Amino acid sequence: MKSVYLDNAATTALRPEVVERMTQVLQENYGNASSIHSFGRASKSLLEQCRKNIASYFKVSASEIVFTSGGTEADNLALRSAVRDLGVTEIITSRIEHHAVLHTAEQLQKEYNVRLSYVDLDDCGLVDYSHLQELLQTSDKAIVSLMHINNEIGNILDIECVAKMCKENNALFHTDGVQSVGHYQIDLNKIPIDFMAASAHKFHGPKGVGFCYIRKESGLKPLIFGGEQERGYRAGTESTHNIVGMDEALKIAYTNLAVEKDYISELKTYFIQQLKDNLENVSFNGGCEDAINSTYTLVNVCLPIAPEKAPMLQFQLDLKGIACSKGSACQSGSSQQSHVLSAILDDDKLKRPSVRFSFSIFNTKEELDYVVKVLKAFVNS
Repeated sequence: MKSVYLDNAATTALRPEVVERMTQVLQENYGNASSIHSFGRASKSLLEQCRKNIASYFKVSASEIVFTSGGTEADNLALRSAVRDLGVTEIITSRIEHHAVLHTAEQLQKEYNVRLSYVDLDDCGLVDYSHLQELLQTSDKAIVSLMHINNEIGNILDIECVAKMCKENNALFHTDGVQSVGHYQIDLNKIPIDFMAASAHKFHGPKGVGFCYIRKESGLKPLIFGGEQERGYRAGTESTHNIVGMDEALKIAYTNLAVEKDYISELKTYFIQQLKDNLENVSFNGGCEDAINSTYTLVNVCLPIAPEKAPMLQFQLDLKGIACSKGSACQSGSSQQSHVLSAILDDDKLKRPSVRFSFSIFNTKEELDYVVKVLKAFVNS
């Protein structure tokens, strides 16, 4: 049986170079970065070099990069402190955000009685910028939280446009960049984003580590209290080997970005065409077929399968060694329909199974041919 991994939006395989670098640090740099002896100083030096490196990719200062356990913590840090400490009275978001944002916003509404507003979306799930402008103009002090790239349907937000609108309306702008960091160049010196979340395991780095970009002099306060690590923003002993792994993965990602983007884009284009050629009435959710408004890393497919057969699809794909998902891995244990697809699809399409296939540099056209063959056999069975 073949083994085909097409769930890279959920997590990615570690690059061999990352494993090698992390192993070296685990063996040689085990000192606590907060200790003042030579072992601690060596770890501290590594951390600060990683911070400088990561900051350089986004053209910001090292002091604006705060290491976290991942994107969820970074989202929580930005949103909770904005409401608790920065006088925010309204959170403007969309109904297709990751639950790290949606559930945090809902909880903040309960705790602080902030207004929670949702920007309108078109039929493909793209943000209605005119409606966003209307919401901003009627708000006293808002934070806009909209993800750069949607993790289920791949829609790309015009973050430069949103950042400009927020600045003109004296609003803060937070973006979940978990699906875009390592896959797109983001110039935070040019784009006035206030807060951005990132997670290493989405770009072939280790799990359990990420960062929050916090624009200097923002006034943001800690989410986790204890020691004075991370310039007081985030207490707790830093995971040196994970941070080094994230730095190594990001360096490789941006060094090879153009070549790898072309390769993966070709895979996506090829896969879409093969699906069209082999499956009648197949369709694509969101802006998946749009090379401009959708990321090159994933496709969300609505398959022409009868509702009674739909529950068996994921099981059959798994039996054939194919890893993919029906939505975010963070809600894979839920029996509910994807909240993203529920927000944009009509009832007829929601009855049909939709599957997210997400690609990496480690995938091949031969693997995609195999997946199409398996799907075709299941549809016609």
